[in-house]
Amino acid sequence: MASCVVACLQQCFSPSSLRSYLAEFISTFLFVFATAGSAISARMLTPGSTTPDASSLVATAVAQAFALSVAVFVAADASGGHANPAVTFDFAVCGHIAVQTAVLYCAAQLLGATFACLVVHTLSAGQAVPTTRVAVDMTGRRCAAAAAETAAGSVAIGLVTGACALATGPLTGASMNPARSFGPAVVSGDFRNQAVYWAGPMVGAALAALVHQHVMYPAPARPGSVETVVV
Repeated sequence: MASCVVACLQQCFSPSSLRSYLAEFISTFLFVFATAGSAISARMLTPGSTTPDASSLVATAVAQAFALSVAVFVAADASGGHANPAVTFDFAVCGHIAVQTAVLYCAAQLLGATFACLVVHTLSAGQAVPTTRVAVDMTGRRCAAAAAETAAGSVAIGLVTGACALATGPLTGASMNPARSFGPAVVSGDFRNQAVYWAGPMVGAALAALVHQHVMYPAPARPGSVETVVV
């Protein structure tokens, strides 16, 4: 038992593992810094307005798309470029990463998001960091994008995220990322609707991963398995 614990600790805190946690921290920091910062900038450019206009929505969606593309690309080799606890969750559900690794990934992502919001709050001379909120007439439906390890994949992820932001921004804040909602909530002290922003992306990501792995692209049957035995 003790040897198993030691082996697990050695694996979790090996140099390569520490690099992957740092990569997740940095990539999530970059993403949340850009998205929260763009939201503050859009608000400052329309003083006195209580509702965001179309140009603000487009600006924040484009910033979110570009930022996520870069975040995934820069961390892809070190950690897979998750930058999102929901993506990490679906990797764990499908058995691609160990549960303890997933927990440490999520911790790095939440720290990166929180630190990004603290930096944005400081650099903007104390401007309130916008939190993601669900519109009164919405039920909390979400969409999620999965991570990939290639440049083309990172661009595709960014474009999907930007499209989702344009489609659902006024309705739910288009977070699609628990870390994106958690960081501003910590800095602002406003934790309303946090359950929505955790349950929605994680359930959506897990379902998407399971459908992808078992329905769209199932693993080929191995020689000697039940599927390949001819009676």
